[in-house]
Amino acid sequence: MGQPEQRAEGAGPFTTRLTWHRPEGTTVVWDSRLARRRGALSVRGPGGDALTTAPTADAEAFRRLRRLNALASGAFVIGGALFALGAAIAQFGSGDPVESASVYFAGGLFFNTGGYTSLLQVLNAPRHGEGGAPLVTAGWRWWGYEPMRLDWLSTFVLFVGTLVFGVNLLDSFLQGLTVRQANRLIWTPDVVGCVLFLVSGHLAFAEICHRFRPCVRSRSLGWWVVAVNQFGSVLFMISALAAFTRPATGSPVNTDIANWGTLSGALCFSFGGILQACERP
Repeated sequence: MGQPEQRAEGAGPFTTRLTWHRPEGTTVVWDSRLARRRGALSVRGPGGDALTTAPTADAEAFRRLRRLNALASGAFVIGGALFALGAAIAQFGSGDPVESASVYFAGGLFFNTGGYTSLLQVLNAPRHGEGGAPLVTAGWRWWGYEPMRLDWLSTFVLFVGTLVFGVNLLDSFLQGLTVRQANRLIWTPDVVGCVLFLVSGHLAFAEICHRFRPCVRSRSLGWWVVAVNQFGSVLFMISALAAFTRPATGSPVNTDIANWGTLSGALCFSFGGILQACERP
């Protein structure tokens, strides 16, 4: 028997899909997100039979994938809900900034957890074997540096974004800041975090689309997870821009837009977490 014919696809230098045409006529497809989220390959039988999803990871890998997915999705659901609550308090509550800042900070801790767990999902996902062989599960890792993997890059940028948001949330407890200090210590980390979230979402789209140009995969649950989260990131960015404190007046550009943008974006992250809970083996 000859060797399988291999075809690689991806965005730029990143490989996100491998297709093997085996001598016996079957076709095996490794898709980056499908493999790391669900431990599965896609297989088409001889004669062009319909492409089906075939779980190929071992039992330990499935347990690992389920645990990590449950932790990450739960963290984003709770974190988004707390951010939405913090925005609601800021918009409709007593006006005490410490109260809403405390709720935001608690939500930020859950976002940190979700971001790091998302990175662990990539580091500990089963890897593809040679020639379309069953997925291979490596030993557990708490950290790894793999910048030429698009999924690693996306989740790493997301995790860094959650940490930068943490700086913004901590600084929001500071009292007596001048306008310049508030913009530098609170607003700037907020905007940087939003940019990192948007970059992470764009990279996640590239992993699903296998190219950097946008695509629509309305039948793909993974696409909807990324799309909902990216819409939330856009709303967060709108909120951050509206929260800029104008030096001339000492007041934000638009407090209502800032609060409603945060509330709506946070609900998107919660909904994205619910969708992510369904994207498991």
